Amino acid sequence: MSDCLFCRIVAGDVPADIVYEDERTVAFRDISPQAPVHILVIPRRHVTNAATVTLDDADDLAALVVAAKAVADAEGIGTEDRGYRLIMNVGPDALNSVPHLHVHVLGGRTFDWPPG
Repeated sequence: MSDCLFCRIVAGDVPADIVYEDERTVAFRDISPQAPVHILVIPRRHVTNAATVTLDDADDLAALVVAAKAVADAEGIGTEDRGYRLIMNVGPDALNSVPHLHVHVLGGRTFDWPPG
C-alpha cells in the first residue's frame, strides 16, 4: 500500500535503521524507543493489524515470531538470564499509530508488572 509508512520502509522509499530482514519480514529500530532495545518486526506483506488476521496469514505470523527471536538473540536479550517482551497493539485504544501489523521487541531492562 503506497500510503502505508511501513510498506514504504519495506520498499526502501523511507529510511529506517534495519537490523534484520528475511524473505517475509523486516525489523528496524523504533524512532521513539521505550526501552534500551526497541525494535519493530513487520511482515513484508501488508496486513492491517492482528484484528484482521486470518488463517491465510499464519505463515507471516510465524515468521514474525521467528524474526523477533532472531532480533532478541542478536541484541543479546534472548538469553536464559535476560529476557524480552513482545507486544502487538491493535486499534486506537492501544495507541496503534501505523496500520500495518507489527511486533514490538522490547528489552535491555526489567519491566514492571502490571504495565504503566
